[in-house]
Amino acid sequence: MTVVNALFQAAREVGDFMEARGWQYCIIGGIAVMRWGEPRTTQDVDITLLTGFGEEETFVDALLAAFRGRVADARTQALKNRVLLLTASNGVGVDVALAGFPFEEEILRRATAFEFDEGCRLITCSAEDLVVAKAFADRPKDWLDVEGVLIRQGKRLDLKSVFRHLAPLCELKEAPEIVVRLRKLVETTQ
Repeated sequence: MTVVNALFQAAREVGDFMEARGWQYCIIGGIAVMRWGEPRTTQDVDITLLTGFGEEETFVDALLAAFRGRVADARTQALKNRVLLLTASNGVGVDVALAGFPFEEEILRRATAFEFDEGCRLITCSAEDLVVAKAFADRPKDWLDVEGVLIRQGKRLDLKSVFRHLAPLCELKEAPEIVVRLRKLVETTQ
């Protein structure tokens, strides 16, 4: 099995588990980049799951009953850091971010299904939300992903929406330079 097929299999397994329970989720990270940007290698699956605040234990406990945690005391770590580190049945790591903020709820509402391969339908965040998340993370590999999305999506990308969501997040982070960097990248890629 190729790495990409293993990733898709892990994403589908965890996604099916969440869908069977009616949970709101979407795939972010490397798999979403494969949909919207320039494909790159990735080692794990990143998922955002709407848990809200105060109900996280219910979701974490259900997931840990079905999947093995990747760290000692995964439950405590997840409740403290709002990220549950799991392993799918095929050994692929799955990082589940526990979402509850209004912007995260919006990401989930805008998420759509995409057929990556025959029989491999996955729900991913929108291209715009991927750009916001990657720019906000502000790591070198994330900026490469942002550039790939900007190039591949071109004029189809709703840049007003991107900046409308990114600017207040960067204000909270006290990192206005992120918005400036994204504007410059847009100018060079469009």
